[in-house]
Amino acid sequence: MSSIREQTSGRHLHLQPEDNRRLAQVCGPQDMFLKQIESRLSVRLNRRGFDFSIVAQSGSDANAASQAVLVLQRLHLQTGEAGELTASDVHLVIQGVHSDDPQGAEPGSDSSAKEPASGVIKTRRLSVKARGQSQTQLVENIRRHDINFAIGPAGTGKTFLAVACAVEALVSQKVQRLVLVRPAVEAGEKLGFLPGNLAQEVDPYLRPIYDALYEMVGFERVGKLIEQGVIEVAPLAYMRGRTLNECFAILDEAQNTTPEQMKMFLTRIGFSSTAVITGDVTQIDLPHGKPSGLKHVMKVLDGVDGVTFNRFTARDVVRHPLVARIINAYDSYESNFEPK
Repeated sequence: MSSIREQTSGRHLHLQPEDNRRLAQVCGPQDMFLKQIESRLSVRLNRRGFDFSIVAQSGSDANAASQAVLVLQRLHLQTGEAGELTASDVHLVIQGVHSDDPQGAEPGSDSSAKEPASGVIKTRRLSVKARGQSQTQLVENIRRHDINFAIGPAGTGKTFLAVACAVEALVSQKVQRLVLVRPAVEAGEKLGFLPGNLAQEVDPYLRPIYDALYEMVGFERVGKLIEQGVIEVAPLAYMRGRTLNECFAILDEAQNTTPEQMKMFLTRIGFSSTAVITGDVTQIDLPHGKPSGLKHVMKVLDGVDGVTFNRFTARDVVRHPLVARIINAYDSYESNFEPK
């Protein structure tokens, strides 16, 4: 077990067990991962063997040293569970710790280095771990409630986690089929005529969901499940008049629904079914003057029992760290910009 000691000048961490191979992975080639942690969290790391001294730099977050300790602990934990670490792994761990509240963790407890067990999703080909409080809360809500909204910017893992929970429910036979739904609204571009029927035309819009399914289930297996009707791709326009029993339904890009379409979709949910609605209210592609069904439903269903609203921010972004800064820059600009 790793031991932590608090010092007046910062924090001290001793990694255990003392395994040189795992230590080398945590540090990275030429200490590249340590430099990555220093840069992202604004701390200074000094290492002597398995002992780390962590000091927050001037102007950094008050909890920066504690966050750095958690990052090192979680990375060390991963080296004992998986293969070689990558810069992407380090980024995701930092992002997960950064979105947590380190004040709630006991400094001497190794449990603070572990992801909550409730945030682990078992799929056919891999286990998906929720990262940070927002993702963990979404997974827990999906498992407990029938209708769940995941609202926030791109890159926060909303759709990926929804698909993972859907696959888990299908594998465990909690549902009999998956229904993937999306409004056919072009994202600011005129794509013109697309060949095929409406279901085939909406396929390109569902590419993020397909990519997640391929990763969790396998390309050939997904194709067979679609042929068998176990996985159904349903344009939102096709949902009217249906009742979805014993299924897991995902409505993606829900900010591009109208209030009428949102109401229609939500009233399709039948017995033993779960629905996850994802969207980003800052990226609405509806024609000017048309209200967003996602923004509308946030007011209508607020406080309704059995419905959960899970909100994500730039702090929850699990893509390149620059994505979070871009989102913050847009939010800042739009909040200060006043049309003349």
